[in-house]
Amino acid sequence: VQLQASGGGLVQAGGSLRLSCSISARTTSRNDMGWFRQAPGKEREFVAAISWSGGRTIYADFVKGRFTVSRDNAKNTVFLQMNSLKPMDTAVYFCAARSAAFSFLRIEVTSYDYWGQGTLVTVSS
Repeated sequence: VQLQASGGGLVQAGGSLRLSCSISARTTSRNDMGWFRQAPGKEREFVAAISWSGGRTIYADFVKGRFTVSRDNAKNTVFLQMNSLKPMDTAVYFCAARSAAFSFLRIEVTSYDYWGQGTLVTVSS
């Protein structure tokens, strides 16, 4: 599985961005997906996750009500819509895939097997 994140950029506080993650797989696979972020000098942290079917989602408390994760399996793409952005949201955002579809979504970095290269989001005050 190869992942390619895009859509980052510079935005003012209160603005919006939509991140995309393109999924390439050699074989047909069903993967739960996650978004993580890493700010300079900080550890990578969970942002949101979505099940393979798209029917289940979970969010970190600090993005609830502002970010929405979704996916289009026909286009092999996962999205992260980010609204009401704050300077604290500045980070490199990574998409990640689990090895399959599971009964429960996970927030741990170690639960994800494949990672994209990250896209930088900068929110100015």
